[in-house]
Amino acid sequence: MVAKEGGIARASERLHLTPQTISGQLGLLEEQLGEALFTKVGRQLELTDAGRLVLSYADEIFALGGELEDALRNMPQERPMVFSVGVADVVPKSIASRILAPALELSEPVRLVCRENSLDSLLGELALHRLDMVIADGPIPSGLNITGYNHNLGESGISFLASASLARPLRKGFPQSLTGAPLLIPSEINMVQSRLLQWLEGLHIYPRIVGEFDDSALMKAFGQAGMGVFIVPTAIAGEVAKQYRVSLIGSTEAVKEQFYAINTERRISHPAVAAIIKAAREWLV
Repeated sequence: MVAKEGGIARASERLHLTPQTISGQLGLLEEQLGEALFTKVGRQLELTDAGRLVLSYADEIFALGGELEDALRNMPQERPMVFSVGVADVVPKSIASRILAPALELSEPVRLVCRENSLDSLLGELALHRLDMVIADGPIPSGLNITGYNHNLGESGISFLASASLARPLRKGFPQSLTGAPLLIPSEINMVQSRLLQWLEGLHIYPRIVGEFDDSALMKAFGQAGMGVFIVPTAIAGEVAKQYRVSLIGSTEAVKEQFYAINTERRISHPAVAAIIKAAREWLV
């Protein structure tokens, strides 16, 4: 202000401070910097070279201070809580999205970060605290030396779907009608595969297995193309039938798909995990 007004007296009037206060502050600043900031020219004070340099920096500092105030004023009142989840690659995407949806319905803002990988890899990430939770189709495998807790979300029977032309003749006499029918099944990394094959064998039903799939979405795509009958959890059968334009053949409760939330807490304290477990247990049997 002294530089702009050309003198201490006029600056004191603008700032509503006494000339002595401004003079004292100016002297203290010059003493700290070891440089004279003003020189007297007639009745006015003019900046020295050092004074002009200091003024340019001061202008930048005040401008940045203003920007900082604006940034703080416009900053969201609450930063979203980051919720990192691993989804085992064998879990159907429709099931996973429905399980995770309650996390985005909390009163506090949440940013959901999803990772998809094999269960072993995701459990390793969980052990390193890079994930808050893992969604899987079974509990932690007994052979893994990982400390974690299995929270059973529930289970669902399975339904058999196929393209309309393939499904139509197979509805009558289900499930025995599946003998000789082309069947697309989850691969052996899916826990439901062994349960499905045991059930079929126990009923002396012998379909023609034409494909095994790690990825349930790829299996559905083959089924949609009429390549064979495929299975889905009954809990999402209607949704899948509509999305892929396929038809229901029949369902069974004798074969169950199970779903688990795995984390490092015995007692649930994370609000998103608690919401997910509560909601899943209401719609999964």
